[in-house]
Amino acid sequence: MTSTQHLSLPAYDHRRGTGPTLVFLHYWGGSARTWDLVVDRLPGRDTLAVDFRGWSRSNTLPGPYTLRQLADDTVAVLADAGIDDYVLVGHSMGGKVAQLVAATRPAGLRGVVLVGSGPARPAAEITAEYREFLSHAYDTEESVADARDTVLTATDLPARIKTQIGADSRAGAEAARTEWPLRGIAEDITEHARMISVPALVIAGEHDRVEPVDVLRRNLLAYLSGAQFAVIAHTGHLIPLEAPDELVDAITAFAPAA
Repeated sequence: MTSTQHLSLPAYDHRRGTGPTLVFLHYWGGSARTWDLVVDRLPGRDTLAVDFRGWSRSNTLPGPYTLRQLADDTVAVLADAGIDDYVLVGHSMGGKVAQLVAATRPAGLRGVVLVGSGPARPAAEITAEYREFLSHAYDTEESVADARDTVLTATDLPARIKTQIGADSRAGAEAARTEWPLRGIAEDITEHARMISVPALVIAGEHDRVEPVDVLRRNLLAYLSGAQFAVIAHTGHLIPLEAPDELVDAITAFAPAA
């Protein structure tokens, strides 16, 4: 696997193999390594995982940290890596970024997989008060652990993974940590979602408290023409870490290697 880092582009890991390339975009508080358990279960497959601007190895890149900037960065990373045949796999915030990229109908995009994705239309529960509360979820190690164990997950994760979640969520630049809860999560991108013309798969976690099954059906699936929908049993919001085997099965069934 090749790790690439530039002064002006987000860092990314590219493992060469059989295409189409699976391009992994992480959740708010995650990193490229959020996808390690998934990538490790895809031997021989071409994969690319990005550290979004403001997060992990990319946390020194300047803002803005808007969804549009993250989408533009994703396109720039694909060009830098020379990838022209790919499927976007976006989790949570990364799913909303994937929708924006797919809406531009870029050449080479074969499909999009939206995993516990931020929906195109924000749920009614995303009030100003909720967003202000959410913006402090990663303020301290204690608040991170509380969010991880009571909101983000529905399963008991190994200590190593719990530590990783804590470290990644605290590794974001302050402005990046607040951009999503204060603004990005409330952005209505339904007109963009309607423009997506490639096949789409929406994956929900049965016990996801962040993006519940019914919200994804109503506020995302409804805006995607002919999209497939799958629910992974027994998992919460952190599907790539809680249910990597089932997630890999869903992804590879939707986007098999050529």
